[in-house]
Amino acid sequence: MARGFRSYGWRRALVHVAGAIGLAAATTPALAADRLILALGDSLTAGYGLKPNEAFPAQLETALRRQGIAVRVQNAGVSGDTTAQGKARLAWVLNALKAKPDLAIVELGANDMLRGLPVAQARSNLDAILGEFHKRHIPILIAGMRAAPNLGRAYVSGFEGMYPALAQKYRAGLYPFFLEGVTGHRGMTLPDGLHPSAQGVAVIVRGIAPKVKAALTR
Repeated sequence: MARGFRSYGWRRALVHVAGAIGLAAATTPALAADRLILALGDSLTAGYGLKPNEAFPAQLETALRRQGIAVRVQNAGVSGDTTAQGKARLAWVLNALKAKPDLAIVELGANDMLRGLPVAQARSNLDAILGEFHKRHIPILIAGMRAAPNLGRAYVSGFEGMYPALAQKYRAGLYPFFLEGVTGHRGMTLPDGLHPSAQGVAVIVRGIAPKVKAALTR
């Protein structure tokens, strides 16, 4: 999935449906002054195959704290989620937080693509998710995804194009490809060749952190 990527190796599904929907505990005890980031996504956010402290939200929180940013990153990733499932549980997630996030990172769409679901459907679901954050005056950072080339040019163009289009609509931040520098790079993925390893997550965090900081200060 890397830019100019060599091969997707789409032999297996990207995610495995979680047994239960829940919010993972934050890695650092929350303080009153901490800013809250909600990471809403699928297995790439949840940390499939990784220890809790190796998952994207935990590593992002650690990286930001090292840079002097008092923040708590809440893991709201559920393995197997499509955009429809993310939309369905959004209200529950926001109510469970009991605090208004200072930023929402939205990483969804990979499972829609892997299942060949219509792009219009995925876009509509993402639109609804982003619209809800916008209505609540919660800043947004969209993490985009790339489509497997064997799905055809029309699908690839529509799927990959929906992220910047929605970012423009909601004046949201955009990180074009969540797995930039990971897919197709040795040691950056788990044996399935799809999910990031702990080292791969570190690459993601280094890439997206500047966008996160910019979104927090917008």
